Amino acid sequence: MNSSLLEGNDSTGGDGTPGGAPFCLLDVGYSALLHTCLLEVAVILLLMALIVCGNLVVLLVFHCGPLLEQPGTSAFIRTMAYADLLVGVSCLIPALSLLRRLGGLDPALTCKAFGYMVSVLKGVSMASLACVSVERYVAVTRPLSYTALVTPCRLRACVALIWLYSALVFLPAFLGWGKPGYHGDVVEWCARWETRPAFTAFIMAALYAPATCTVCFTYAHIFRICRQHTRQISERRARYGPQEPPPTPAGGHTPCSLASSATSSGGGGGGNPDKRYATVLFRITSVFYLLWLPYILYFLLESAGIYQHAAASFLTTWLAISNSFWNCLIYSLSNSAFRKGLKRLCSLGARSVDTKKPLAPPPAPPMRPSYDV
Repeated sequence: MNSSLLEGNDSTGGDGTPGGAPFCLLDVGYSALLHTCLLEVAVILLLMALIVCGNLVVLLVFHCGPLLEQPGTSAFIRTMAYADLLVGVSCLIPALSLLRRLGGLDPALTCKAFGYMVSVLKGVSMASLACVSVERYVAVTRPLSYTALVTPCRLRACVALIWLYSALVFLPAFLGWGKPGYHGDVVEWCARWETRPAFTAFIMAALYAPATCTVCFTYAHIFRICRQHTRQISERRARYGPQEPPPTPAGGHTPCSLASSATSSGGGGGGNPDKRYATVLFRITSVFYLLWLPYILYFLLESAGIYQHAAASFLTTWLAISNSFWNCLIYSLSNSAFRKGLKRLCSLGARSVDTKKPLAPPPAPPMRPSYDV
């Protein structure tokens, strides 16, 4: 590793025990009064709060909203929400390390366990994104056989395979292959843990590259099919006139109508479904690549020994981890059924608060005048 990762921190032991300034990956934000790295602790705790709260809301809405019980997309969104929720909870480990509360733990084992756990969870999230795109591709290209192809049993098997595959991809981190990412650089021993080009290439080839190619391929074809479908509808309406509905394929459904009704329905009942779906896809792909590309690029550059910098390591890592907050939020807020479920959840919470309020005492009966006999 580059010596810049460790400069200014030589007085701290690798186990994080007291005895000098604590390990800070960044050179700014150190507080001598609190004896910790305030900037890093603030960033990590803020991300932890956003990730945990955001994914808890998503899971609660899915639990309380029967409108969201669609067999395909909802299963993968729940998987992403659970994985991202665990990512948020795991942020406690680097926060406690910076606050000097992990001195009794073995630094090497702590670093490897934390790096492996977060890498697996992010791998599950990325694989779930790819599976959502494949599921939407099936819904668009084969709308009539969708229910026969996407069954609950196959969905459960796919979710289990996602977790197992991601766990196996990053398992060589325990076998001396090298560092799986930059999730634990706030622990000093992790900054000394070197990445190796062979392991980095293996992770890219086994997980990152296939997931990215799958997302690009499926969404590009969905765009093309929906644009063709919208053009055909416009031509048929121009040919048959506004009074007669244009003929539809057997079964009365069209690919993009099923896809839009199953996923977004973001613009209400009217409007162009292709435009609504394009908006959803733009949000998904732009946020995904905006947050993950810097992390992947730095991962490749540092592994190849081309570029190494402490600030870049910290910022790209936690920028990618912040995707755990935006992942399910982008998908779910693009769905009108999710918004209805959120309103239903808020109304249930308001009702429960009203029922817990103490009842006011009944009004006293009016006093009647008394007459002496």
